[in-house]
Amino acid sequence: MRRILVFVALIPVFLLFGVLWSGIPPSFEDIHDFEGSLPQHYITQALAENRPYLRFPDHLWGLGFNNVLQEALLMHYIAEKSGRSFVFEDYVWSHLPFRYTLYDFALRPVSLPMNAFISGPTAGGPTPQHAAVRAKFWDLVCPPESRRTISSKDSPSNADGKIIVDWWVERLKTVQDECVEIESKEKIIFDMPFFDSDRIVSLWPELSLSPIVTNFLWSPLVHSAVLRNFAVLQPQSIEALYDLSANTTLTGLLAVHLRRGDYRRHCPRLAGWKAQYNGLNQFPELPDRFNSTPYAYKSDEYNAYYMEHCLPTVEQLVARLATIRKETHGLRRVYVLTNAWGFWLNGLKAALLKDGWDDLKSTLDLQLDPKQTQVAAAVDMAIAERSQVFVGNGLELEYNNVEDGKRT
Repeated sequence: MRRILVFVALIPVFLLFGVLWSGIPPSFEDIHDFEGSLPQHYITQALAENRPYLRFPDHLWGLGFNNVLQEALLMHYIAEKSGRSFVFEDYVWSHLPFRYTLYDFALRPVSLPMNAFISGPTAGGPTPQHAAVRAKFWDLVCPPESRRTISSKDSPSNADGKIIVDWWVERLKTVQDECVEIESKEKIIFDMPFFDSDRIVSLWPELSLSPIVTNFLWSPLVHSAVLRNFAVLQPQSIEALYDLSANTTLTGLLAVHLRRGDYRRHCPRLAGWKAQYNGLNQFPELPDRFNSTPYAYKSDEYNAYYMEHCLPTVEQLVARLATIRKETHGLRRVYVLTNAWGFWLNGLKAALLKDGWDDLKSTLDLQLDPKQTQVAAAVDMAIAERSQVFVGNGLELEYNNVEDGKRT
């Protein structure tokens, strides 16, 4: 009994040791300093110009970067069409009053600067219109007493994306205040059902021509990780990796997004919710369509159809990639964006090599330093954008954003 009590008493010590063994996350103060030094943050000039600003303080937090990114792009689009400077935020994982929080028994920064992930207009990069500013700058030029708060409660519900954006543009035309913030705690402007539907598709023709999209770039930190892993990516020309746009193709590479882990539970939920392909994945011209209507709801055939699209088996993956290889000349290598365990990937690799592929590399093969590790999801997406062919999970948001990048 005494040994049991001693063991129980030592459990917190073992947990603390495990957390500390994972290391202290790196500081991103250099990137915060970079953001602060952007030319639009010269406060004297900004005050003299009487710039109009638009902030969305109730932005998403505590979710994956893909969720946060797609919301930020659309909020910036509203600001751009309204002739206002967008106020960009840090990527926030937790609102704890500490520098770090716990996640998967490891320390994780409670927030990261947006420029750790992306560059371009939405993170304060050059744009023909009013440049975006960071939230800390907003606090300086727009003290609380000078802010005009507008509620989202009267904005359209369950409406097409273009209708929502046009409504906000018209609403903001009537506001003369320089410092405007949107209160959206009670009614989210772009909620999850919006991004899960085809209502976003109507925004693409105009949004795709906006500098928000045409000048979008991954951050130098992300690009440094791509360059660091040239041996994993095996480009035909190293020069291709120095092109910071997504226009350079890694010839011969097929990238495929395979989310495992929590999706063993989540995919059956999606079937129960009758989920469809996510947002921009519903473009009519895309080659793959999702249609579960031929199957009776919750029948074995219905559930199998969902699982094949959401959590495919090794056998299904081998068959699908073989079909794509026959349709696309020159494909030889596979890169897997994944959270899967190594032993499962080893089984997939063996099956693909047997089927004639030259090699398989994955997220687990990337060599990343501590800072690059914190933005690993963006690194994966940057690689997928450059692949000759990208095969995604249409029910998953990461596919939505990679497809967005490849379409530009």
